Amino acid sequence: MSRLQPRPRPLTLSALPLRQVLLVSRPALWINTLGVAVTGLWLSGQLWNMSAAWLTLLLYLTLPFNLLIYGLNDCADLDEDARSARKGGWQGARLAAGEAAPLLWLILGLNLPFLLVLGWWLPPAASGVLLLSAGLFAGYSLRPLRFKARPFLDGLSNVAYALPLLIPALMVGAAVPWLAFAALCAYAVGKHAFDAVQDIPADVGAGTRTVATRLGASGTALYALGWFALAGALVWALSPLSSAAVCLVCGGMALALRRRPTPRQAARFYPLSIVSPWIVGAVSGVQLVYLLAK
Repeated sequence: MSRLQPRPRPLTLSALPLRQVLLVSRPALWINTLGVAVTGLWLSGQLWNMSAAWLTLLLYLTLPFNLLIYGLNDCADLDEDARSARKGGWQGARLAAGEAAPLLWLILGLNLPFLLVLGWWLPPAASGVLLLSAGLFAGYSLRPLRFKARPFLDGLSNVAYALPLLIPALMVGAAVPWLAFAALCAYAVGKHAFDAVQDIPADVGAGTRTVATRLGASGTALYALGWFALAGALVWALSPLSSAAVCLVCGGMALALRRRPTPRQAARFYPLSIVSPWIVGAVSGVQLVYLLAK
């Protein structure tokens, strides 16, 4: 009689299956960190910089940094995520209670070595900006700050997404792209508000106060539209075509939500919200290729 073969164990990273780790880190959103840093490299005139420090930074801004951003959020939001129908798939993980502790250790184990190496390797200003970004993301999710549960501060703290834009210029002593940074800050605040509308029922059920629960779906759509308009206006001086992309894609989403202001409508637009950086980035990339080919 043949013995039953044991089922193969899933590939793991620490005590968590690798699939769950990847779901927590939300690879579809890595462009929000990695793409911003590459854009900063382009704006600083160092697009082909292949230094070891730069490549290490790029590697850090993939799985480790995004695991910090979303892993801490998932650990802090177990109640909200349990009520959210969109969690448990490509839009983010739904953690079991026993997964929070090993995830926290994994976040620490992946992030601390990178931060120590980059802190030693990068100029003080560049490493300070990186630490500030990581600190804001931690403060968004964790108490006592927990910006996520502080209406308006929740979105304003999302300027952390724009901070990696500054690092390449600070690394090489180039002019800091302040106008592009301001535009990206405005975009990040608007996008956070827009994306928060779909979570209103889950946040209300968990007692979490956000900009969306404070303003309601209609008010938040208008609030996001204002930030998107500001982002488009700021980026106009750099690229009218990129400005038009921001206004049409992001402004169009906000206007559509304003016409039908419900969490369900916001959820329908969430896939477009996720790919909006890819669309705006593609428009900017076409211009870059054109300029390089001239």
